[in-house]
Amino acid sequence: MALEHIGNIYEIVRYPVKSMRGIPVDSAFLGWHGIKGDRRFAFRRAGDDSGFPWLSASRLPGLLLYQPIGLIDNSGEPLPTHVHKPDGTTFEIGSNTLNDEISSLFGSPVELVKLNHGIFDEAAISVINLATIAGIGHKLGMNADRRRFRANIFVKTENEEMYSEDSWVGKRLVFGESEKGPAVNVTLRDERCMMINLDPDTAKQDARFMKTVVQLNNNYAGIYATVVRTGTLHVGDRVSLFPE
Repeated sequence: MALEHIGNIYEIVRYPVKSMRGIPVDSAFLGWHGIKGDRRFAFRRAGDDSGFPWLSASRLPGLLLYQPIGLIDNSGEPLPTHVHKPDGTTFEIGSNTLNDEISSLFGSPVELVKLNHGIFDEAAISVINLATIAGIGHKLGMNADRRRFRANIFVKTENEEMYSEDSWVGKRLVFGESEKGPAVNVTLRDERCMMINLDPDTAKQDARFMKTVVQLNNNYAGIYATVVRTGTLHVGDRVSLFPE
């Protein structure tokens, strides 16, 4: 069955440290554990024995204002060397001073942990259609900042239909000109949490965002996917749909 062209990659974003600011890139390698260098670090809450001990901006909104910087790739992954604070100072990644800073802000001990396979909520890849973000913004009477949705791949679809990505669940997305290009299987819709309420520049909350997503689509916006074929993604690459 032939591929169905549905749009193009508009933006690729890597998030080296879970809940910190992302880094838009022109290209990225899609590996078995998602985009290389994505969410390889996260702060673990001390004494938390739950199945998900990771500190996120839903618990500490100010994490969004920290920017991972500097890159080393001697491990085969583009990883940050430092974190830039909102006040302009810089901490070395993994340093005690960085752990102490975040622990103080959170009010409880945390430790930065690195996992080579990544630290994800549901799946290694998240994708959203720009038309979905535009539709949410239209409902709110404003331009919705796409950074609120923290996707790895932002797709500009040809039909510009809001929530068209819901119909991709159970199918395969193929990137590039060839049917043998990098590919992911779409596994489920992305159920949103209060993080989309947080302004990426100030970390201030606006509860209207999540309320609007609940009203429009039962709190879903975007999709999750697992990698089935590796390769390099580029901004502008074709995005095609193929039934699994």
